[in-house]
Amino acid sequence: MTSTQSSLLSLCVALGCGLLIGIERERRKGSGPTRSYAGVRSFALASMLGALAQLLGGLLVIIGGVLILALSAISHYRDRSNDPGITTELALFLSFLLGVHAIADPQLSAAAAVIIAFMLNLRIPLHHFARVSLRTSELRDALILAGAALVVYPSLPDAASDWLLGSNPRRLWGLVILIMGLQAGAYIALRSGGSRLGLALSGFASGFVSSTATTAAMGTRCRSDPALLRACVSGTLLSNIATFILLLIVTMTIAPAVLPDVAATLGCGFLAAGLVSGISLLGQGRATAAQAPVSGRAFSIKQALAFALILTAATGAVAYANAYLGQAAARMGAAIAGLLDVHAASGSVLSLAGSGVIAPREALFAVLLAISTNTLSKLVAAALSGGAVFATRVGLGLAVILLAAWAPYWFL
Repeated sequence: MTSTQSSLLSLCVALGCGLLIGIERERRKGSGPTRSYAGVRSFALASMLGALAQLLGGLLVIIGGVLILALSAISHYRDRSNDPGITTELALFLSFLLGVHAIADPQLSAAAAVIIAFMLNLRIPLHHFARVSLRTSELRDALILAGAALVVYPSLPDAASDWLLGSNPRRLWGLVILIMGLQAGAYIALRSGGSRLGLALSGFASGFVSSTATTAAMGTRCRSDPALLRACVSGTLLSNIATFILLLIVTMTIAPAVLPDVAATLGCGFLAAGLVSGISLLGQGRATAAQAPVSGRAFSIKQALAFALILTAATGAVAYANAYLGQAAARMGAAIAGLLDVHAASGSVLSLAGSGVIAPREALFAVLLAISTNTLSKLVAAALSGGAVFATRVGLGLAVILLAAWAPYWFL
């Protein structure tokens, strides 16, 4: 491509950028004394001005930029509308810059123009989301999550720490961030799920915190309103999907080398949990539709921090039992810890396996013991909170999930 052809292409791209953004602004320009000062022609000319100034060189780019800024400042000063803003002024200056950059990289300028026009066109949805849909507590949670991921995480040391019983601070904090992110994602699904899936999504979201506690909560709800039996059973079984997802996340975070050894177990457990949950949802019907109340918090940083601390303590306890009391004691420690929290119990042995302290198959057996004792906790919670009928239906699903989780260990 010759220099003339390249320049002509860049000028065409600059014109297209100005037209694209200008058309969107023209639709919102209005009419009469309160109309915006720039429309489709002004944007196209501003973009072409930037491209030609860049082609001709010298101080023309600076002069053109100062001209656009001056016109924008005068227009904003003379604005007599009821809702003055600077969006059009900023968009006009961006169009000028896109024209300047189109000479060197027309493809990037064209892509940027599409993104800018798309953002401008989302004015009403974005304003509604920021002012109406987004709650104050949700914004605060989003800022906390961003700070945890972008400020705290990079500043932590990426090495084993004696103060944390040999655990890696950055990996532990990464696990905290992942848990908060999973809780936030489940919370978003819960808010957008509608009435028919309200209880089901509530159970799924709560499963990232504690599947056992979810079982007890659903059982209590079922006992108070027997008409919601199937919906509560569905929510309880769906919490087990979250359990296996979080177990996978824990494995990938603290012991990625052990993932091939536990992948079959986690995969079979996940598929079985999805199967029994799906069957329960299909049998739920529309008669039990109910909207679960949605709290204003997207996640609980206290629960995420508590999980990381429990995981650190459990890792140290299991490591001590394995070193001084033997593998049988380490298995027993994991099984006992599984009664309270299957993720912390599994994470402790997986961390040791990732460090080479115990063999991967031994870690897998301990994880299965933790899953088994945690299943027992859920059965007890279901019986005490929801009664015999609720416990029987939940128990059948949990039995299928547990057998599926054990199957790869015995047959592979």
